[in-house]
Amino acid sequence: MSNEVIGLACVGLLFLLLLIRVPISVSLIGVSTLGIAVITKFKVADSLLQTVPYTFVATWTMSSIPMFLFMGFLCFHAGITTSIFRAARLFLRRAPGELAIASIFGCSGFAAVTGSSVACAAAMGRIAIPEMLKQRYDPALATGTLAAAGTIGALIPPSILMIIYGTIAQVSIVKLFAGGVALGLLTAFIYCAVVVVRVLITPELAPRGEEGDRSGYVSAILDTWPLMLLLAGVFGGLFLGFFTPTEAGAVGAFLSMVVAAAKGSLNFGVLRDTIRETLVTTSAIIIITVGASLFTRLVAVSGISGALETMVATWGLDPITVMLGIGLVYLLLGMFLEPIGAMLITLPIFIPLVNQAGYDLIWFGIIVAKFLEVGMITPPVGINVFVIKNVVGDEISMMTIFRGVLWFFVADLVLIAACVVWPGLITWSIPA
Repeated sequence: MSNEVIGLACVGLLFLLLLIRVPISVSLIGVSTLGIAVITKFKVADSLLQTVPYTFVATWTMSSIPMFLFMGFLCFHAGITTSIFRAARLFLRRAPGELAIASIFGCSGFAAVTGSSVACAAAMGRIAIPEMLKQRYDPALATGTLAAAGTIGALIPPSILMIIYGTIAQVSIVKLFAGGVALGLLTAFIYCAVVVVRVLITPELAPRGEEGDRSGYVSAILDTWPLMLLLAGVFGGLFLGFFTPTEAGAVGAFLSMVVAAAKGSLNFGVLRDTIRETLVTTSAIIIITVGASLFTRLVAVSGISGALETMVATWGLDPITVMLGIGLVYLLLGMFLEPIGAMLITLPIFIPLVNQAGYDLIWFGIIVAKFLEVGMITPPVGINVFVIKNVVGDEISMMTIFRGVLWFFVADLVLIAACVVWPGLITWSIPA
């Protein structure tokens, strides 16, 4: 039996384990170790198990993950992120579907301190959906908007997906962040356009709210200063070159504590919850990335990627067809896997194909993040839809949420197609 056949059998076994709900970290580590042991020797697999986890995790880039997670969780528990939604709600009172649009901008602001789409959808869903339902918004529009807007969390820095992608693909994380800003903002505006067009066509979907007074506007602006100060300090310094992405994580964690203390919302309970959630999330991410690193070794020793490159060259597939196939895989995986897991399983196989097709790895990393996030609202599964369902309980059915998400799903596919045809929609913001 050839090495390629053994490698493909291991890939099949991996997906079988995932389908029967074996934890992704266990699946990756177990299958990779078994495959390497079969292809080489058990001593080689044992040696990799001893060296790869430390070698991969003990990098400066990976140390930014717990720091950015700490910043995001602290901002959430300290109530720093809710100000964006309140301010957007006041300033958009004259716009069609103002609460839905405010939710989209609120998710964008929340994304800038969390980098997680699930956390973004869950947190903003608890804030915005009750307000929209209270104002008699269509339940499908209210829930669909939040499920879709949560996906912005993986695009706008500090995206955990992009940090991990940059570490594996060995590309600049600053450039990934810069491109993510462009696509994240473009996604937010496209979502807003969907809401506006739908409400203009069917006004009863989103009844208008009453106008606020000027004192309310002033108060809303003042309430946003903690978040604006934090973002300016972290990302201003990062993009101006004052510090690296790793240092930016530490600066963000420190500034979030300073801002929370100045706001009067830093206490033992907030700090305890923040530290606990940071440790749990970081541990989960690290063990999955260790498994993915071992899987990369399996792909290398089995020769799967080389066989796929030869197949693409033999079949004469053009770059657009290759990207279409990659996109379909990510949309399918996104339906039942967390984005980090789906990305780490596929990158060892897809990166060589993307290089052969002539695509830029920075651009590809940003598109991968977008593909994976769209997968999280893809019918009939969609993890973000389940998150919103958990927020609303039995009050609103899954079918209603999917009906609301469908409009944004179609808009996302159009946006991705435009970015593939015109890469400049993303790359214009990436520094040389």
